[in-house]
Order: sequence, then structure tokens, then C-alpha cells
Amino acid sequence: MRGVMFNGNRECEIREFPDPHAGPGQAVVKIRASGMCGTDLHRYRGDVAIDAITGHEPCGVIHELGAGAPAGLKVGDRVVVHHYEGCGICEICSKGFEQACPHGHVTFGGVDAHGANADYILVPSRLLIHLPEELSFEGGAAISCGTGTAWNGLKKINVAGGDVVSIFGQGPVGLSGTMCAKYMGANVIAVDVVPERLELARRYGADHVINANDTDPVEAIKELTGGLGSTAALETSGNPECRSQILKAMRTFGRCCYVGMGPPSTINFRDDVIFKVATIIGSWTFNKSELIEICRFMVEEKVPLDDLVTHRFALDDAVEAFRIFDGATTGKCVFVLD
Repeated sequence: MRGVMFNGNRECEIREFPDPHAGPGQAVVKIRASGMCGTDLHRYRGDVAIDAITGHEPCGVIHELGAGAPAGLKVGDRVVVHHYEGCGICEICSKGFEQACPHGHVTFGGVDAHGANADYILVPSRLLIHLPEELSFEGGAAISCGTGTAWNGLKKINVAGGDVVSIFGQGPVGLSGTMCAKYMGANVIAVDVVPERLELARRYGADHVINANDTDPVEAIKELTGGLGSTAALETSGNPECRSQILKAMRTFGRCCYVGMGPPSTINFRDDVIFKVATIIGSWTFNKSELIEICRFMVEEKVPLDDLVTHRFALDDAVEAFRIFDGATTGKCVFVLD
């Protein structure tokens, strides 16, 4: 089979690997769609070669099942992979949050286990959930990490109708947040510095867009809200200045969720947290049961997930795909395999 590897310094290549086979408790999934995520770019841009196939947003069809697979799974099922493996039996793993296993975990498509930018992926069968027929493989790939992360962050701060939500960063995660917040009933203010992504934010439902290169986003948000600020906020950029600004742009009793990875930041806890009586939550992807809930929401609300995908690539075009994704002007980019 083919697999995409990062060689460091923005170089990637396609290599040949033996086809995997499922042992006890394992499944081989034939990949039908594999999404690109901002986390991939950290490794793509780094100067260290990664000795594992890339891609941690796997969606496809069960190709082979080993003995001991959970009841309800069969060859041919459409599935999404929860792409972390912990010990599987501790309290945290039992809640489906294997990425925080106290005994350690591996990330499929990270640095320690082969991922989904390939023809097949080998994973523990317990990590699979069914992909609803109403959702495409591309949509399933999106929610398996980036879009699901945005949805879960908004859910944790109880975004609903009547909220004014500011979303800082309009990369694929932020754009997903913009779309999801609209389908939760909120008024959305999207903030970024890339005109192409702000235009996408408008397309996906943002009521207002702010280019932080042209105007102070804190003042702009307050002006749009009659001086009050947003009621809720989602920070997806990981930019240290944005992490502070998003709190300053919130009103008293506001709720903020941070999902963007980045360097350490400074926050004025007295003025922007304590005196505002703010609720601040950190969110790291989601657990397996939340992934099922995310699928259900997308189906019930008829969220047009496929519209998030602005670029589709064949696996053989991986070099060009990552070059384009690295330009930071796209929406969701996905490898699509027959």
C-alpha cells in the first residue's frame, strides 16, 4: 500500500508499505477520506523526519476484522476512527478519552503509529464508530478531529440561540466553529488576518468578519455588541496575543473555550477573568462517545459538512496538497481515495 511520510523541512514523499492485516482485537480500515489538520503542519514544517505514516483524520470502510471485535462491527461497515490508543482499561480510557491515558497513548498519524494518509490503516477495533449514511466520507474525516474539536469546544460552553460568539482564527477548525455555532443558533463574529479565510467564514455563516490586521478586534467586537462584548468565545489560532484579546472582547459572565495549540501566553486574570466572572475551559479533541454525539448533531441539524472542504486531493498528489495547505488560505483539505 501507499503511505505519505514527512521527511522534515516541508518535504514529504509517498512510500510503499506492506498491506496490514488484522490480529486479535484489530481492524483494517480501507481509507476513503483522510483530512489534513493544522497539527500536521507543525510536523510538516519541522526539521525532524517522522517515522510514521501521516494523517490523523481517518474515515473509511472496514476491510478486515480480527477476532474479538466489538459486537455490531462487520466487514464493509462505514466507520470513523477515534485516532488515539491508550491502555483501554483505566478509568479515563473507559470514558473513551484514551488520549489522556495516564499510562501513555499513541496517536495514529502522529509520530508513533501509522496514520490515514494511506490506502489502509490498522487500528484497535474498539476505536471505531459507525459513520451515518447521511454523512460523506469527507465529512466523517472532518469531524474525526478538526471539525469535531470545534463542535466540542462550543458544546462545552453551551453555545445556543441568543449567544454572540467570537471565534478567533478561521483556519479549518475555526471555520468549522463558525459553521457549527450558526447551526447551534448563535450570532457569529469571525476574526482572522487572511482575507480568503474571512471570505470563507462569511460563506459558512459568520454574521460579521474582522480582519485583525486592519482593526483592533477587541474594539471592533465591542462596537458590534453595543459596548458589551461577546457572550461566548472560541479560540482556535493558538496565537498568544489572540488568547488575551478574546477574553478582553468578552462581556461579564462570558464563557471562553481554548482549543488552539501554540506557545505560552499571558492573561490578565484580575481584569479579564476574575472581575468578569468569566468561565474558561480548555478542550482537547473529544472522547469516543462525544464523537458519536457529533455525528448525530451533524445529521439531525443537516449541517453541510461537505461545504467545509475546499480542496480534495488524490493520495498521489500529496506533495502538492501539503504545499497548498501550508499556504494557510484554504478551508478543509482532504485526501479522497476510491
